[in-house]
Amino acid sequence: MAADPTSIAVSDDVNAIVKSKEDAGLIPVLSAAMADEQEKLGITADGGIPTEEELHVLRRVPDKIPLNIYTIAFIELCERFSYYGTTAVFTNFIQQKLPEGSKTGATYVINDDVKAGALGMGQRTSFALTTFNSFWQYTMPLFGAWVADSFLGRYNTIGYALGVDIVGHFLLIVAGLPPVIKNPNGALGSFIIGILLMGIGTGGFKPNVNPLIVEQLDLEKMTVRTLPTGERVIVDPATTASRVYHYFYLFINLGALAGQLSMVYCEHYVGFWLSFTLPTIMLCFCPLVMLWGRKRYRRVPPQGSVLGRSFKLFVMANKGRWSINPVKTYKNLHDGTFWENVKPSKIANKPSWMDFNDAWVDEVHRGFNACAVFCWYPLYWLCYNQINNNLISQAATMKSQGVPNDVLTNLNPFALIILIPIMDTVVYPGLRKMRINLTPIKRITLGYFVAASAMIWASVMQHYIYKKSECGNRANGYTLPDGTEVDCAAVPISVWAQTGSYVLIAFSEVLASITSLEYAHSKAPANMRSMVQAVALFMNAISSAIGFALVSLADDPLLVWNYAVVAILAIVGGICFWLQFRHLDKMEDELNLLPKGEIAGRKAEAEVVEGHQSGVGGKA
Repeated sequence: MAADPTSIAVSDDVNAIVKSKEDAGLIPVLSAAMADEQEKLGITADGGIPTEEELHVLRRVPDKIPLNIYTIAFIELCERFSYYGTTAVFTNFIQQKLPEGSKTGATYVINDDVKAGALGMGQRTSFALTTFNSFWQYTMPLFGAWVADSFLGRYNTIGYALGVDIVGHFLLIVAGLPPVIKNPNGALGSFIIGILLMGIGTGGFKPNVNPLIVEQLDLEKMTVRTLPTGERVIVDPATTASRVYHYFYLFINLGALAGQLSMVYCEHYVGFWLSFTLPTIMLCFCPLVMLWGRKRYRRVPPQGSVLGRSFKLFVMANKGRWSINPVKTYKNLHDGTFWENVKPSKIANKPSWMDFNDAWVDEVHRGFNACAVFCWYPLYWLCYNQINNNLISQAATMKSQGVPNDVLTNLNPFALIILIPIMDTVVYPGLRKMRINLTPIKRITLGYFVAASAMIWASVMQHYIYKKSECGNRANGYTLPDGTEVDCAAVPISVWAQTGSYVLIAFSEVLASITSLEYAHSKAPANMRSMVQAVALFMNAISSAIGFALVSLADDPLLVWNYAVVAILAIVGGICFWLQFRHLDKMEDELNLLPKGEIAGRKAEAEVVEGHQSGVGGKA
């Protein structure tokens, strides 16, 4: 981050940051007379914290993004290429039979009569294993976050996690080798151990790369700045983080699109071994870039997990508030003093573990609020998870028109690649210019309803598939009493009719998924960011567990109900989410402006590891 003297700053001392930028000529320096005049008029000088009035009238803009962030985004692109490139072929690998005459699982031709496959275990087994994989991949981040916050730090945890992930990918390659595929039990064993190791790797990678990328930013508090046009604006860290996470998500989906699209064709024309090998090669680039950034990234040392103190504080706050009368309990928990009464300044005889100040209690309150916001997310992720299994199986019953059934899922990242820049450069700035603040709570709520509409689309599609199939509501085929398997011809509906479901899910991700990333970062204490990110990811694991309850619906003749139930749950989740958290909309700026807390007499914030070089790279 060359030429910017604040590139290694992580303190919240806004005045120090502004002084550095003044010295570098990045913002104008006001004379003492001009500053006094502005103060008399109630106008904040450049670099100052905005007043209450300015928060309501000034437009908010993002700060510049350091180049280092793009290199971390490239690491995420490679990792997601490896993950989505392999998982894109999981459904066919498990569900479909090894094509006649094939030793690799490839069909060497794409038509409606034969699908690439290996194990031939059917749709329910496929749904169960892919759902377990999702559950495992999003449970392990809790462990990875704890290790990073307590022992290794984010940078080192990511490095070790990538090593484990690579080993898991090598086991997938083994499962896809022609000599191994001939033995389905051996292939299945190697496959399962592979996804278990991949989950451990993902657990160490995902909750730590998200905070790492935003920790490369300079400013953590809103400041007033005058643009060259003369317009006074608020440089908002939350808006900056939102932009970073939008483009971070763009890199994720570039990797996902490239991985999914290319590996599906490798699966059909070469075999599963190649579909597992190329993602492994891409994953091997990640440690190399991490090594390059060892002295270039802002690296935060482990400061010890604050979970113990946080939960002790939470238990203390609950004391005396519970009653056998639920109405009384509710009033006691929501009387506005839950966190206020456990601030150190309010307690005469403090326990030994209470070595923090009042501001840190406010931070913990904010962190618990963030985790509570995520509690409704499993109902949202139920909708998203359908694109990884059931919608792929649905496409297998439709007219392929030369397109593999598992290539349609690429419409999701493709739509995101288009939607993210439009939302970031057109829609959101336009709303801000009109002084319409589409807060995180509003965006997330809209995301639920858009996701529900995607499942309504899929339910209607499934209804017409059953209506037009020669097998009626057994469009996936069925088994006769004598054990004979009957295959059904593809229904006369193009697979491209699924486009609506994929695009709507993509739009819902822009509103709900990306917002969850920025919310987890902005509302978490500095030394709890990995854990709060892990809690957000863990909601996907809970969704996968709920998905297991829907396994009985994930096959003919109940697939219409499968999509309808998921849509209803998302609508209920969206309504409940808004009713429970709409009050946080009014507190958005207040929460973002909370002062940093102190633990054991030191700031509870990131400290830069020695060796970080400020003279590397530049502003992008």
